[in-house]
Amino acid sequence: MTQAHTPTPPLKVRGFSSRETSVRTNSPPLQGRGRGWGLSATRNAEIAQFAREMRNEPTEPEKRLWRALSRSQLGGFKFRRQAPVGPFIADFLCPQKALIVEVDGETHDAGSDRRRDSALARMGFTTIHVTNAEVMRNFEGVLTFVLGALHEAPDRWASPHPNPSPEGEGLSDTSFPQGLLP
Repeated sequence: MTQAHTPTPPLKVRGFSSRETSVRTNSPPLQGRGRGWGLSATRNAEIAQFAREMRNEPTEPEKRLWRALSRSQLGGFKFRRQAPVGPFIADFLCPQKALIVEVDGETHDAGSDRRRDSALARMGFTTIHVTNAEVMRNFEGVLTFVLGALHEAPDRWASPHPNPSPEGEGLSDTSFPQGLLP
């Protein structure tokens, strides 16, 4: 007589976050949590580590541009430096406008940049390029170019949320000032 096989319940590991568990099992993060982009948790961790290393060793043009972009100094727009975006690392990213600013050195390959820019565009990002020489020799012109691109780009969050709450949920007559409820 054979015994029926009962599946073993999954082990519950205490003290690990869902991200740490994903890294340990090399599985993608849960849908809607974090920056999955369809990459494994291990690959996301590798990209984040590489971005961290790049932040610690910026080129002189990147340092110079960051001094002008950090702390929302350029037109009040917030930027992130060496920000992971899917399988890529953006030199500078303005999340509000989904605008990426790339500082290109002499080693940049135009064909590779076009493919990368196309992939980023499919993810909803606009990429602009400036050269190291432009940053070092025409800094004010670069800032004007970046600010113009920021003003032209639509706000990333201007579109309605993809998962709106059910009609009227969470709204009450007392939670809004008079005249703001539809």
